[in-house]
Amino acid sequence: MSLVIDIADAVTAELNAAPAGTFVPAIVAVRRVLPEFELADLAELKVSVVPKSVVITGSTRATSQYEIAVDIGVQKKLGKDLDGEVAALGTLMDQIADYLRRRSLSAAPFAAWIGIANEPVYAPEHLAEQRVFTSVLTVTYRAMK
Repeated sequence: MSLVIDIADAVTAELNAAPAGTFVPAIVAVRRVLPEFELADLAELKVSVVPKSVVITGSTRATSQYEIAVDIGVQKKLGKDLDGEVAALGTLMDQIADYLRRRSLSAAPFAAWIGIANEPVYAPEHLAEQRVFTSVLTVTYRAMK
C-alpha cells in the first residue's frame, strides 16, 4: 500500500509546487485518507488527494507492472450563482487536469502518467441537497517494480 501513498504524496507535492497563477483560484492540495468535511468547512475551497487503487500485473519474470490511481477531489460550498460558480470550478478542474497531463512527478520519477478521468464532472446531488460543488479527477500512473 505504500506505493499508492507515495504516488498520492507526489501528486500533492506537484500540485502545490505549481507556479503562481497556474490555478484560478489558487489551491492548496492535501493528501487525505478520508476527505470528509463539515458543511461550514467547505466555505473554503478544499482540494483533497486520495489514494484510490493499485492493479498489479505481470510484466517479466522478475518485474511486475503497477497501475496506481489517485483521486483529486475539489469541493466548495456555493452561493446563489450556481451556473457561474460551477463553470468557474469546472475550469479549475480543467486546469488541474491540464497541469498533470503527461507530467512526470518530481517526487516519484519512477511513475509514468497514463491517464486522467473526470467522474463525476460534478455531483448533482451535492448541488441539489447542500449547494456543494464536488468533482473528482482520477489520475493514473504506471510503475514497474
